[in-house]
Formats: sequence, C-alpha cells, structure tokens
Amino acid sequence: MGNLKQAKSKDGKLMHYSIGALIKKDGKYLLIDRVKPPLGFAGLAGHIDEDEDKIQALKREVEEESGLKIDSYKVLFEEEIDWNQCSMGIDVHYWYLFECNVSGEIKQNYIETKSIGWYAVNEIKELKLERVWEHWFKKLNII
Repeated sequence: MGNLKQAKSKDGKLMHYSIGALIKKDGKYLLIDRVKPPLGFAGLAGHIDEDEDKIQALKREVEEESGLKIDSYKVLFEEEIDWNQCSMGIDVHYWYLFECNVSGEIKQNYIETKSIGWYAVNEIKELKLERVWEHWFKKLNII
C-alpha cells in the first residue's frame, strides 16, 4: 500500500478518501465480514491511495477483496463523513459510494475478510453492519 490520499476536512481535521462498492445480484448484496477495524459486515471498500483516482481505487479494492472485476459503475453518493474512524485513527473520510456490476468468480481474501457472501435485505437487517454501511443502507432505503 502506498501513501493514502488525504486532505483537510471542512472542520480542518485530517481526512482520508475512501471508496465503497454496492454490488447487487438477484436481489442480494455482496458483503464481507471484516477482519480488521472497523469491524462488522460491509460492502467492498477501502482507502484511495495518493497515486490513484477514485475509479482505480474502486477497481483495485473490489479485486483485492473479492477477486471480481468491475464491468460498470455509477456514483450513488459523494460525501464527507466526520464520524467514520478507520484503523489508522482518522475520524473523517470523504466517501464515494458506487453501484457496481461485476463479473468473475468470488475468491475470498482471508487476510481482509472472515467471510464473503450474498445477503438478502431481511438478512442484512439482522447483521451487525459496519457503521458507515448501516448509514449507506439506510440512506438508500434498503434497511
């Protein structure tokens, strides 16, 4: 991993940039159970490195965490979230959430995930979601 893309938040705090991939197939969403904080079930996501743009980061993170390739994508949200702490202790993240269509076979990354799988909405409502993904699912009226 290179250096992370960072800037100052609207409150002047150090801020990282992150991408998230909302991947849906046959009415189910692809989620991982994260090994490292922030813990909980989450869509595929990660930091944007200093030397890449948001699309490069999106493609890299999806492939790293699932083995899947992105065929198409569109931005759902772009927002600064000032309560989203990462494992590096940074509280503010500028997020780009994408809806993605993917292809390929899932290959679990055991370093990053306890599990990876497809979950229906009624199952997602019962999971311990990572806080930012609970935010996205509520904002999208999924849960």
